[in-house]
Amino acid sequence: MAAEGVANGSRGQEVAPRSVAVWLFACAGMVLAMMIIGAITRLTESGLSMVEWRPLLGAMPPWGAEEWNRVFALYKETSEYQLANAGMTLSEFQTIFWWEFIHRLWGRSIGLVFAIPFGVFLIRGMIPRRMVPHLALLFVLGGLQGVIGWWMVKSGFVDRTDVSQYRLAVHLVMAFFILGYLLWVALDIVAPRDHPASSLRGHGMAIVVVVFITAFAGGLVAGLRAGLDYNTWPLMGDSFVPDGILALSPWWLNAFENIATVQFDHRMLAYLTVVLVGWLWLRARNAEPHIRRAVTALTHMTVLQVGLGIATLLLVVPLPLAVLHQAGAAITFSLAVWVLHALSGRE
Repeated sequence: MAAEGVANGSRGQEVAPRSVAVWLFACAGMVLAMMIIGAITRLTESGLSMVEWRPLLGAMPPWGAEEWNRVFALYKETSEYQLANAGMTLSEFQTIFWWEFIHRLWGRSIGLVFAIPFGVFLIRGMIPRRMVPHLALLFVLGGLQGVIGWWMVKSGFVDRTDVSQYRLAVHLVMAFFILGYLLWVALDIVAPRDHPASSLRGHGMAIVVVVFITAFAGGLVAGLRAGLDYNTWPLMGDSFVPDGILALSPWWLNAFENIATVQFDHRMLAYLTVVLVGWLWLRARNAEPHIRRAVTALTHMTVLQVGLGIATLLLVVPLPLAVLHQAGAAITFSLAVWVLHALSGRE
């Protein structure tokens, strides 16, 4: 069975069969869907509706009027209800509850879709030994992400009506990291790096880093609801650099808690991404076909993502556009990982 499942690469290294790659790509797709569900949950202000964290029993929704009234009573004790949603009906509560429930249930589903095939592939000897630590770490990171999600939600239960922008940003970038890690391992199966690294690899690495940091900045924008201010472009109000960008003290606090600064930083990082991607597209025009394909896809997606960001801002964050913008960020990052993988050589 093991002999059927694992083939040898050009350098004598074991390479997992494509069925393992399909599984990993499917998990990556589920992570991307999770990020979209998370965006809807945040934008509909549903994230604080589930006060309890029950990793096992929490997979079952409330049944019957008595249980619904119990979980609604718990929500009524939160600061979000008391400060923002006082007088909410049970029916209105159920609407926001279901989004958060779906969010958590989807996370549990990812865990099962990852863990069960992982065990089967291990038993059948279809995973090379060098890949096992990577996959085990991915499983641990998935569990850690669930803990981070609850840590984030807990920040919204005391004297505020939303979660901490810091914890939201950590939760978001962990999702990006897991997504990129899954894609990298899967790409190693379908496109083994058995060639020397390209001279453009450093450029590709810079793009991945900048897109990752831009996603973190986007998490801060979301956490502070900074997209509801300065709804003009290319200027922020009447100027390119808004007034009060260094209003907080100490100065470094502005990058995390000043709405003007957080949105300005996100814009500048987006512009930097466009410059880096456009420059790489110019440099890669004579590169190998597999590199050109990846770079072209990233270039097109970057332009689309910037357009989505501008439209979301100008229209004051309508739900459909805001969700598309977050999905676009995940797709842009995924394509950046593909580009870096195409530019990377043998280990």
